[in-house]
Amino acid sequence: FTPLPPRYDRLAEILWLGQNGRWRRAMVGQIATGAASGQEPGQEPGPAVVLDVASGTAGVALQLAARTGARVVGVDLTEGMLRQGQANVADAGLGHRIVLVTGRAERLPFPDASFDALTFTYLLRYVDDPQATLTELARVLKPGGTMASLEFCVPPKAFWRASWVLYTRLILPAGGLLLGGLPWLRVGQFLGPNITGHY
Repeated sequence: FTPLPPRYDRLAEILWLGQNGRWRRAMVGQIATGAASGQEPGQEPGPAVVLDVASGTAGVALQLAARTGARVVGVDLTEGMLRQGQANVADAGLGHRIVLVTGRAERLPFPDASFDALTFTYLLRYVDDPQATLTELARVLKPGGTMASLEFCVPPKAFWRASWVLYTRLILPAGGLLLGGLPWLRVGQFLGPNITGHY
C-alpha cells in the first residue's frame, strides 16, 4: 500500500463501485448509535475516545469525529497512508480531535481499557493471528464499549460468488491498471486471492 496514498480514497471508491463509502458509513453508524458516549450514568458529559485501527488515510476517523463528537485516535502500519491521513485531517480542520499514530494492531501502544469504542477496517486478513489480534483489540476497549468492523466477504450463493470472482480476478485488476497504473494493478491482483484465502 506504500505507493497508493495520494489517490487511494478516490480510486478505492471507484473500484468498489461507490460501495466503500456506504459500508464505512454503516460501520460508523454502529458507533454513533451505540455506546460511544463513554459516560457512565451520573457522570458529567464529555467526549468519548474512539480508536480506529487500520486507519489508513483517516476516512473512518474523520467520519467518527464528525458523527460522534468523539476524540479519535487512528493507528496504521503504513506511514505513507498516515501522512495522507494527516493531510486529510488538516484539510477538514479536525487536527484538534484526531491524532494519527504508527502502530501494529497485534501490539497496540495503549494501556488496557483506554477507549470507549473501537473500529477496524479490512484488518484481520492482513495479520498472522486474527484471534490474538482480536484479543489485543478487546484489551484496549473499556468494558461495555462498542467494537465495529468492516471486511469483505465471499458471497455464499453461486451466482453472486461467480460474479464476485469475475470482478475481483479480472475487472478489479484491469480497472486498477487503467485508473492507477502498475501499483493499483498489483493491488487488484492481490485482493481477490487474499480475501478468498482469509475465508
